[in-house]
Amino acid sequence: MRIFPLITALTVIAMVYMLVMERSALLSFAGVVTEASAQTEDEGAQPRVKVVAMRSVAQSVDSSVILRGRTEAPRSVEVRAETSGLIISEPLRRGASVEAGDPLCEVAPGVRRAALDEARARLAEAEINFRAAEGLREGGFAPETRVASAKAALQAAQAGLDRAVEDMARLVMHAPFDGLLETDTAELGSLLQPGALCATLIQLDPMKMVGFATELQVARLSEGARAGARLAGGREVFGQVSFIARSADPQTRTFRVEVTVPNPDNSIRDGQSADIMIEADGREGHLIPASALTLNDAGALGLRLVDDAGHVTFSPATVLRDTDDGIWLAGLPEEIGAIIVGQEFTREGAMVDVTWRDGQDAPEGAAQ
Repeated sequence: MRIFPLITALTVIAMVYMLVMERSALLSFAGVVTEASAQTEDEGAQPRVKVVAMRSVAQSVDSSVILRGRTEAPRSVEVRAETSGLIISEPLRRGASVEAGDPLCEVAPGVRRAALDEARARLAEAEINFRAAEGLREGGFAPETRVASAKAALQAAQAGLDRAVEDMARLVMHAPFDGLLETDTAELGSLLQPGALCATLIQLDPMKMVGFATELQVARLSEGARAGARLAGGREVFGQVSFIARSADPQTRTFRVEVTVPNPDNSIRDGQSADIMIEADGREGHLIPASALTLNDAGALGLRLVDDAGHVTFSPATVLRDTDDGIWLAGLPEEIGAIIVGQEFTREGAMVDVTWRDGQDAPEGAAQ
């Protein structure tokens, strides 16, 4: 008979536990929403990240390709000796201006002049013998073989004379084109062997600016395009694209680009560093603060965009030009709302609380 009080006690204990410890769950089960439970739900909700965005409409940008390069002389040659002998000409000093055909180095003739005289004498003798052989053949006193032998001797004598004349011509080395001497010519009295250096000659007008373009850059270039370059000292020069390589460098996968600029006073030197800017077709772009650029999860560079409802998307972008006012980007929609503050604290697909810069209204169709 004592079991009924025990059951009653257990029931009372269970009711007290539910009312005290599980009150919210009990009321929720009963369909009653209390102020405390509503407050608990509000506290569990995720607050929206606050960001600052700006409106931007695409504009036409005068695009250009910027290359890092150097100056390069269009013509440079090492004048070398073709024969051996002592130098008998006074040396010309480096920096001297020479014209095409001017003598640079002269070698002493030695026995070559005597060899030339001997070759001339042998040719005269061979001509006499040939004429005599032809006269005898016509009179029937000499066979054809004698005439052929005399003719062969005449041709050999002519060849000997040609060699002697050519050997004499090699005694003087001439400038192959107008230019400047980069080295002194060979010193008076020095002995030159075949292949020895007489002088180094370069041509500086016009001057070439040489740069190397990537695969993306070279597709935007064309021969004849206007170009400019800023030298290391700050001087600016202007010219045209004269050459674009069709084959890439196997090591760097870049393409050689040459710009020709006038240099009448030879003031631009060979081998100077230069920043080359080449005109390219204009493109549509947005001027955005550089700090707004970010990366998505795949590592692509771009912007996080937002619409008037606060929905965030990501759009890849291509850098056109960096300026003091910001960076020009291409590859974006025509009208955008770009997050410029707080883009690193949100992600694609999230909802944010947007403040438009300078009181701008949300762009219609932004972030689509």
